[in-house]
Parts: sequence; structure tokens; C-alpha cells
Amino acid sequence: MIGFLRNREWNWLSSGILLGLVFFVTVAVVKPIGVSTQFVILDGIVWNSISKDLVVKDEKAKKGYSSPNTYLNKSGGKYAKNIANPVNYSFIFVIAMFMGGFLAYRLQSSPDSKEDRSMPKVWRDNFGSSSTKRYLFVFLGGFLVLVGARLAGGCSSGHMMSGMMQTSVSGYMFAIVTFLVAVPTARILYKR
Repeated sequence: MIGFLRNREWNWLSSGILLGLVFFVTVAVVKPIGVSTQFVILDGIVWNSISKDLVVKDEKAKKGYSSPNTYLNKSGGKYAKNIANPVNYSFIFVIAMFMGGFLAYRLQSSPDSKEDRSMPKVWRDNFGSSSTKRYLFVFLGGFLVLVGARLAGGCSSGHMMSGMMQTSVSGYMFAIVTFLVAVPTARILYKR
């Protein structure tokens, strides 16, 4: 199986169908996928390691934990509980995403390939070949997407993919607005 996947270019159609199947099975068997909340949980874990009074056990709280931070205390202390006990499905899922991305990169990369897979040709054609510039813009773009996701109350996985699969109006609205912003932005940034 690994030999079949190795050095094979995955086209958008087969990748999209596979992603859709994974989402469908996950929503049907476990729960809807959404990952941006887990970055808040990670921040909380770091913060709680410095300030031990951020999350406390609380029998009165719906989830058994509370926090003086209003955001972490929402939903009856759900986020506070996840900070106190981070080893859960969602947190493991985020770690698996990083590992899956790395595995996909390794499977599609060949040591003897002349193509630089760390910087797409469309990027080099528009912005040059500086890897520092590339990584800085990728980090900044990811940061802006994460901030936007938290402001929207969920990320593209939770709103668009899982939300649309569950016929959520907010999922369809999120997808429409995302494309209304993304398409003109891409046309402006990638002129060539």
C-alpha cells in the first residue's frame, strides 16, 4: 500500500473524495470535526502550567471544572475541563493532522525529484524564491485564519466541512463568505 502511494501525485478529485469520506465516517461514528478550539485548549494548557489557578476542579460546574477566564468557562466549563484533561479525541485529532500532513509530504516526495515541494511554482513566480519570506507569509496567513476561525466560533473544518454535511445554515454561510473573500484575494495576490 505504501509503495502505491509513494511518489504518486494526488489529484484534487481523488483527494476531495477521500476527504469527504473521512468526514462522513467521522461525523457518523464519532462526532463532527472541528480543530480551531484545540488551539485555544493548547494555549490554556500552557497558561495553566504557568498560572495554576486558571483551571480548578469545581463540583458546581456542569463539566466539573471552572475558570476565572470567561471564555474558558463557557459551556459549563467545557474548555476548562479539556485544559485539565487534554488527552481527548479532539486534541489527539489535531496531533494526528500534523502527523498525517508530514506523512503525506513524505509519501509524495522523492529524494531524487528535482521539484522543490516546499515552495510551489506559483509562489516563486509571484514572490520570488526566498524561503524566509515564504514561511513568514504562511505563518501569518495561518495565524489570520485561526483568529478569524475563533471570531466565527469555528474553523473551516467545523463550519464548512462538518457544518455543511449536517446541513447547518451557518456552515453554508461560512462557506459562501469564505469563497467571496478567498477568490478575489487569490486573484489580487497571484496576478501571474
